Amino acid sequence: MRKWFLLAAFAATSALAHHGWSEYDAQRPLTLNGTIEEAGYAHPHGFVRLKTDTQSWTVVLAPPSRMESRGLARDALAPGAQASVMGYPHRSKGDELRAERITLAGKTTELR
Repeated sequence: MRKWFLLAAFAATSALAHHGWSEYDAQRPLTLNGTIEEAGYAHPHGFVRLKTDTQSWTVVLAPPSRMESRGLARDALAPGAQASVMGYPHRSKGDELRAERITLAGKTTELR
């Protein structure tokens, strides 16, 4: 019984740590336009490093399985590609955004 309780507590803590979406300010939606400098297509979430006119942003995307099921293939996130991303800025990291949608080559993919 005690082992089960510890496992359940650990799982709940891990889930909260992983899905810390409250760290992003949903009251301040931003749209960023720029060039992909780097991309990752791995669990738990993909990402792109997006260079805008003013700075480089780390953009947190959806899990790869969700991106693929919605038609966003790994090769679409190629460095050098132009992208537009709508999302929410991190409350304390001035260069991080949680993406709600991304547009590449005229195709918009909903990520959440």
